[in-house]
Amino acid sequence: MARTPDTAPPGTASRAPAEPAGRPPRRRFRQTAGRQHHAGPLTYVLLVVAALVSLFPLYWNVVAASHTGDRVVQAPAPLLPGSRLLDNLSFAWDQVDMGEALVNTAIVASLVAASTVLFSTLAGFAFAKLPFKGRGMLLSLVVATMTIPPQLSVIPLYQIITDLGWFDQLQSVVLPSLVAAFGVFFMRQFLLEALPVELVEAARMDGAHSLRIIWHVVFPVARPAMAVLGMLVFVQAWNDFFWPFIALTPDGSPTLQVALAGLGAGNHTVDHAVVLTGALISTVPLLLVFAFLGKHIVGGITAGAVKS
Repeated sequence: MARTPDTAPPGTASRAPAEPAGRPPRRRFRQTAGRQHHAGPLTYVLLVVAALVSLFPLYWNVVAASHTGDRVVQAPAPLLPGSRLLDNLSFAWDQVDMGEALVNTAIVASLVAASTVLFSTLAGFAFAKLPFKGRGMLLSLVVATMTIPPQLSVIPLYQIITDLGWFDQLQSVVLPSLVAAFGVFFMRQFLLEALPVELVEAARMDGAHSLRIIWHVVFPVARPAMAVLGMLVFVQAWNDFFWPFIALTPDGSPTLQVALAGLGAGNHTVDHAVVLTGALISTVPLLLVFAFLGKHIVGGITAGAVKS
């Protein structure tokens, strides 16, 4: 049987092809895919330090809420919890009807977050994948609105809600925040890379209408970005103070931040311990939300981060 030129004689080791003369030898890299890199001691030390620095303001808020107002403003500041936490919590809860303020804030933050995520996803999909005239100009106008200070729109907004009879009502805070330019730009940038245009065209060829494409194609792909945007908008709406303080009153239907503005005041003095107690009450719901939903939010963020 004749040997082909590519067949090596029996008993001889196969040799790698020689490098051409005058060419530097190629570097050989070891395959490291799938290997797990373990963090060293320095990484854990840095993570512990970062966690302690991040948690210290919350810890001191608890400490300040457990002392009297006179002790909080004294130097040096207290670093260990006191014995007045329950008394301050009870006083702060009853002074400004904290229960109603919590319910109002939860309603406003939930509606603002849901509407912003919905409308921003729809607008982001249109700017990213739907060809229409003036798309670039409209996107530039949307982004340009982010440079306008919100203080400039206070007087027109106040006149509008007054003419509509919405002063001191929750819709005066919800409706101006139904959509945000940042959310539109954020979802547009995400869908521009994450959603292949061939997937949309294939759905149209199968006879799917626009609403079905959005529900079955766009929303599943955009779910990680929608979770991140919803979390950011919810926290921002929960902590918003400037416009709610103008549109609402502490004696009407206040949000939590508006109610905190009148907390601890009396006899021309401010009880800083009571004010910090109210701030602690407003922070606990956010911590509980992230404690229960943080795993799902992080899972949604990392769901599209690795390609199979």
